Amino acid sequence: MQRGTRAYIRDVPFRRALSRTVPPMTFAFRRSLKRGVLTFGCALALGFAALAPGAQAQEPDPIFKKSTVWKFLSPDDKLAVYGIDDPVVSGVACHFTTPEKGGLKGMVGLAEEVSDISLACRQIGPISIKEKFEQGDVVFRQSRSIFFKRMQIVRGCDTKRNVLVYLVYSDKLIDGSPKNSTSTVPIMPWGASTDVPKCADFVK
Repeated sequence: MQRGTRAYIRDVPFRRALSRTVPPMTFAFRRSLKRGVLTFGCALALGFAALAPGAQAQEPDPIFKKSTVWKFLSPDDKLAVYGIDDPVVSGVACHFTTPEKGGLKGMVGLAEEVSDISLACRQIGPISIKEKFEQGDVVFRQSRSIFFKRMQIVRGCDTKRNVLVYLVYSDKLIDGSPKNSTSTVPIMPWGASTDVPKCADFVK
């Protein structure tokens, strides 16, 4: 028992010296560590959200592509036009044009795409709204880089004018882009049908 006590006493100066040479965790370090853990958690949440099934998981229909910058021995930079249908509002289709980077990074999927995306939505048939939706509900979502950058098309309702409003924009985990494009679809009669739904009745 005494030998153990003497060993413990001999270790005390060593521990004191060690505590003087190794500074305790500072407040700034703890704060940066907490921020890093929070960022990692948000990244995981966004990753799982992107994998979740739903309307935003639909594949867009490719319409055509046009080269804008020629690349040697690798894909060109292009403008690509795609079409989608609103999964909740029958009778509405949207087309968007997005830049697609070529080069080696674009070829292997490592390029971060820019946020210059144009959007046009039109009524293509009698409109029927299948379910209630919130203002700004996601219609379509697409990854724009491996670093959690996403393009999103969202839908709203101008309740005063009975007009569907579509917005395309891109966001990132930390910092998004203010670049955007908006398109509107007035809900009108189609053919012999005079039944025109009011989008205000379907807003949550």
